[in-house]
Amino acid sequence: METYGDLVAAEDVLLFVNAAITGTGQHEFHSGAAEQQLSLDFLHEYVRVNYRGPYAAALALDINDHNAALIVRRLLETARDATEEQRRTEGRLIARRLELLPPQRVYRLIGELRRAKVNNRRTRAILRDWLAARPDQALDAVKYRAGLKRALRHTHLRPAEAETGDFLYAPRRRAKYRAPLLDAWRRAHHQQAAVFELPYTVAESFAQRHGIPRADFLKRIAPRLTALERLRLQESARAAGAGAVAADLARMPLTRLASYVLGLPPADRAARRAELTGALRGAARRAVRAAGAEEGSWGRVTAVLDDSWSAYGSGVKRRRPLAAALACHFLLEALAGEYTALWTSGRTDALLARPSGPTPLGHRVLDALDTAPQRLLIVSDGWDNAPPGLAAEVLRVWRTRLDPERRTSVVHLNPVYDAEGFDVRRLAPTVPTAGLRDAEDLPALVEFARFAEGRTDLAELTAHLAARTARFLAPVQVTVR
Repeated sequence: METYGDLVAAEDVLLFVNAAITGTGQHEFHSGAAEQQLSLDFLHEYVRVNYRGPYAAALALDINDHNAALIVRRLLETARDATEEQRRTEGRLIARRLELLPPQRVYRLIGELRRAKVNNRRTRAILRDWLAARPDQALDAVKYRAGLKRALRHTHLRPAEAETGDFLYAPRRRAKYRAPLLDAWRRAHHQQAAVFELPYTVAESFAQRHGIPRADFLKRIAPRLTALERLRLQESARAAGAGAVAADLARMPLTRLASYVLGLPPADRAARRAELTGALRGAARRAVRAAGAEEGSWGRVTAVLDDSWSAYGSGVKRRRPLAAALACHFLLEALAGEYTALWTSGRTDALLARPSGPTPLGHRVLDALDTAPQRLLIVSDGWDNAPPGLAAEVLRVWRTRLDPERRTSVVHLNPVYDAEGFDVRRLAPTVPTAGLRDAEDLPALVEFARFAEGRTDLAELTAHLAARTARFLAPVQVTVR
């Protein structure tokens, strides 16, 4: 039988998972960076101390990289507080999560551990295995030189090759390197041609040193750009006259692609309507397949999508909430057998979405319920203000009086962390709310949201976390010595 303490524990864990999905410690529309960081730091410490097992298990969920790195750091810093069994599980979770993190973030994490003087045998073993699994240490030496040096010193390791060690610690010792990338870096100091043999992020500083015009640099470095670098540079390259930098939109992840589309001027979006719409729909179909779902399998779906002014986000997370809503729109279109999209602004052209006006969620929810959907999805930061609180009242009456049998499934997905509330902002107690990072996670989040309906079963939640952990660790078997 569930006790009050079990219910509180389940609510605390759910609250933390939502925060770990959405919170990044950066400035948001309704709160500053300092508030965000303070709120997240408190939440991490509270959950780590009181619920260490679920805290570590969050690494197996769809949390963002910022919070994954925070969890890894705090677990390693407090290893002595864990039991032997917990340390074994944590070691496997950490090792697997480090494989998925961008390398620059792992190197930054290693620097934080070094400054905090966290260098026990367990930490060195995990980091040693991660460094050994890196596919090209020469590339890391060029691209993440300072990070790799710190990592090797912290773990008491030698570089994989002697010349990599010379490159890191005494780069002038050798007149020439056998590794092409290391030698290209050496030659780039005095040869312009060698600049274009380097990764973009390294080559850029050499191009400035040699005074290479921006347009020429972008044209010649284009073959070495990653897919995401191409996406970021495509428009600036056009402005500089280097049209050769063209991103393959057909291969872009859905939410990143939505951010790119929203960054284009409306006139460009209209002119490229067929290309952009086709790319977004293709990305949505790939996301559906990756989630193990089937197109058209969700039946009759209606979505309320927030394009109010607060969907702009902030200067550091520009249009991020709106991008999440646009990506969800195309994903739900692929999942639904019959689909209706209702934007809070009343606009009907998703491709030309822009943040503006108040947030009349209550009115849009009423319109959505009139369509008699099997599933109602609300993608919003939850600041219902036109009039305030109408959405909560509409949903309360609907759930308690008009649809107590729950013929219509209602889920609120919120892409913004509310620092003051230590959670994502909710619309109504009767409606489950889940944090949303990328639209690609939507099918899993809708499944997870059932735990947030106010009748959470701790045993069921624990079993769910255990199942997700098992799936997360299935591809690898890591033994931490």
